[in-house]
Amino acid sequence: MTTINTQLTKVHTVMTREEVQEQVERFRREGYEEDRIFVLTHDKTRTKRIAERTDAEEIGIMDQGIGTAIGNIFRSTGDELRAKMRSLGVAKAEAERLEAEMDRDKIVVIAWGGREYENDDYDREVYFHPYMMYNSYNNQPPMK
Repeated sequence: MTTINTQLTKVHTVMTREEVQEQVERFRREGYEEDRIFVLTHDKTRTKRIAERTDAEEIGIMDQGIGTAIGNIFRSTGDELRAKMRSLGVAKAEAERLEAEMDRDKIVVIAWGGREYENDDYDREVYFHPYMMYNSYNNQPPMK
């Protein structure tokens, strides 16, 4: 049996509630605790509904930190989503890409490694699926 490093944050982008359920179950089998598996969408009601139906969590105040949570009161939906992901270690460019994916109705499922991040600090070892390489010149995903 392979030992999975549950201190590594993993971010998966999916389309359906069924795919969320499969990914949540996969993260649990890998050893991630239930309270460290999160789901995000661009709509709070949809996020809550999917979280309830898949036994995933919403990113709460304790997960994102008090400062981020208070700041989110004054942020737009997109800014709030990016701030929540940043607090879990997702780099700014990746948070922007993921938020754009959520604009297209995708669902983000995160297995969090457990460390809080602030300001411009981020986890350089986050695993993304599907992986998308950025153009280092303009920090944009490749054109299709």
